Order: sequence, then structure tokens, then C-alpha cells
Amino acid sequence: MERIKQALERARQERESAAETQIRPSGSRAPGRSGQTGSSAVRADKIIYTETHVVEPDAATLERNRVIGGASAEPAEDAYRMLRTRVIQRMRDNGWNSLMVVSAGPDAGKSLTAVNLAISLAREVTHTVLLVDLDLRRPSIHTFFGVEPAHGIVDYFRKGVPLPDILFNPSIERLVVLPGKERELNSSEMLSSPQMLDLIAELTARYPERIVIFDLPPVMATDDAIAFAPNVDGALVVVENGVTKREDLSTTFDLLGGTKIIGTVINKSDDPTQAYAY
Repeated sequence: MERIKQALERARQERESAAETQIRPSGSRAPGRSGQTGSSAVRADKIIYTETHVVEPDAATLERNRVIGGASAEPAEDAYRMLRTRVIQRMRDNGWNSLMVVSAGPDAGKSLTAVNLAISLAREVTHTVLLVDLDLRRPSIHTFFGVEPAHGIVDYFRKGVPLPDILFNPSIERLVVLPGKERELNSSEMLSSPQMLDLIAELTARYPERIVIFDLPPVMATDDAIAFAPNVDGALVVVENGVTKREDLSTTFDLLGGTKIIGTVINKSDDPTQAYAY
């Protein structure tokens, strides 16, 4: 009887492990429910992906889409390193591990900013990064890597597709992407549903050393970001240089209400020294 109990316990542990496609990094702590990164450093430099689909993005595609690492000596990389450092400092100071990237209006470059910030964060060996596409009406994160996923996050809710069948690693150490695919017109309802809340709680709390970056729609375009804001620790607002109006930015801050604004990013600036701002 004791042997049977031991076998059942091993089977339960294996099922729980299979639910997460990423093996716990070497030296990391056991999964917790606090959702905080903490101040102690851990190494996440030995990641083994057992079920997550690994893809090899084309270098020309990355360069064409302005994804950092897609071209040698890209000037934007220094700006994203600076942005990464400031983001990590602020998140560690506050014990945060989740951040949503938004903009006031469309075409400001928020999705590209989310992608490049996630890549830059993943280059740090003290944590892993999960990039989640929650711009459900215009999912685009996968396109920056030149990937056409078989499933997206909407399929997880509508069709019961398991997360391991949706996630992919773009051949960047410590980075996993939860992409969108099918458009969801009832996006704000899905973002505020109990199923979504359960998923976000799981994604943000399973590994204390993981940082989760969410790409949300423009704040003034839909109510999606407003509805979702209470589920994240903070927000990063992308401003399109010479296009975003001061009053629109002010309205965006007002609509986000009590959300902690970690900073703003000036995108499409001709001056590389103003590629980011706080």
C-alpha cells in the first residue's frame, strides 16, 4: 500500500511539473505564491525547455522589425539596456514582478517596446521573462519574431488548448512568449473574466524570479488596459515622439487611476539620448 501511495504522489508531482513548460532554473527557489521578485539574486542561466516550442527567428526578420539583436551594433540596444536597468531597479525596490506596457493611442510602438524590453531583461541571468500578448484585438507580438503560432492565448480560453501548446521560446535564453493569434472582439470581458484572473495569478506567482511583461491595447482606444490594470504591479507608458499629445498623455494617466506608473518611454525619437525617459 505504501508503494502505491508513493507512486501516486510521484504521478501528481509530474502532472504539476508538466503544466509549466519551463524547468525551474538552477539555483532558484521553489515556486511560491507571493508574486514578488525579492531582492536576493538567483541565477537563471541553465534553462531547459522540455515542452515549450523553440523557434529560430530569421535574423533579417528581426532586423526588419527593429528587434534588438537582429543587427550588429544596433544603437537602440544601449537605450534598452538603460531602460532595463531602471525598470529592474524600480521593480526590485517595490517587490514587483509584473508590468504592463501601454500607450495613449495606436502606432506608438508599445508592442515593439514590450518585445525589446523583454529581450533585454532576459539577458540578465538573475531571472527569467515571460512576454504575454494581451492586445487581444490586434495581437502582434509573434509577428516581430516572424512566427506564425498554431494557437494563441484566446485558444486557451475558447478551445481549452493547454499552455504548453501555445508558448514558444524564440531561441533567446530565459525568454518565453505567450502569443496571441485569433482576434477577440469581447476583449475587455475576457481580460476581466475569472478564468483570466486565475491564469494571471498563476503566471505571476509560480516562479518568484520570473518577470512577466504584458502588452496591452492603447489606453484611449479600448477599456482593456483599464480593466486589466489592477492585476499588474505597474505600467510603462510609451509615448510617440512628436505625435502623442500632452493632453492625451494626461488623460491616459487619469484613466489608469491608481495604477503605479513606473515611467514613460519616448519612442521614434531622432535623438538616441532621448530614447527613454522617467
